[in-house]
Amino acid sequence: MKFLVVISVLLATLGYLCPVDGFPFILTQLSTRKSSCKSIPSSMTLCHAVGYSEMRLPNLLGHDTMKEALQQAGSWVPLLTKQCHADTKKFLCSLFAPVCLSELEEAVYPCRSLCEEVRDGCTPVMAAFGFPWPEMFNCSQFPPGNELCVPPAGGEDKSQVVKEEVQCAACQILGDPDKEFLQGFCSQDFAIKVNLRSVSSMDGDLTVIPEVKSRTMYKTKGWSEEEIKKTVLWLTDGDNCACPDLQEPGATVLLMGHRVDDRLVITWVRKWLKTEKETRKFSRTVRKMQC
Repeated sequence: MKFLVVISVLLATLGYLCPVDGFPFILTQLSTRKSSCKSIPSSMTLCHAVGYSEMRLPNLLGHDTMKEALQQAGSWVPLLTKQCHADTKKFLCSLFAPVCLSELEEAVYPCRSLCEEVRDGCTPVMAAFGFPWPEMFNCSQFPPGNELCVPPAGGEDKSQVVKEEVQCAACQILGDPDKEFLQGFCSQDFAIKVNLRSVSSMDGDLTVIPEVKSRTMYKTKGWSEEEIKKTVLWLTDGDNCACPDLQEPGATVLLMGHRVDDRLVITWVRKWLKTEKETRKFSRTVRKMQC
């Protein structure tokens, strides 16, 4: 009883439910590897300011490595910008980066009610983009609420909109990035892959300066390669919205955009996470495109 009371106090600080007369809801583990506590990396944008600092790995979706968890979690960041439900981040992070407490051996799953509320709020938004509610988020697999689990927020929390989660239009991606790049390629004035040297704000816009020696030019309509080497890229109004893929100096990003007067304005950006072999294959595909 004393142990359960201690856990109750710990989880209460995170807004979790923990009855003292029940047992944790236990689902079949998706990985045979023993779980451990890991610090949530700053690059996991999906779970910034989620309310705790350590996550369980493997996570509840069976991702064994931090690299895999980061890649998969990144695909869901754009859904936060749609503000389809106030608990979207809470639900997704409870699976991609589940809270890890040394005092508790078992994983803490989201409550079924949390899943259902987020599902009902976000399914119409996802459907508009051609995405169904995924089977891996099937709400029936989660505890009904009278066991240890992550519940939905109270009424006050649901009415709040977190402004810092609003992403810049150029950074909102809900589909496959390769497919989106190829579909938009012909309509853009430039398309390049670069390493970020620095990103800073200027009069509400973001200025993006790439490393000179780490770039691949896919399209340079209206600008010579030499001009792009020396010029600054711009994200209009980027100082008033979030663009996680531009926040890490040295990161490799894929960019597209238009020439507006004397500026190269970014209209699409995505962090580059491919292997060298995948990069070569992707480059060959782009080179063969005829606009």
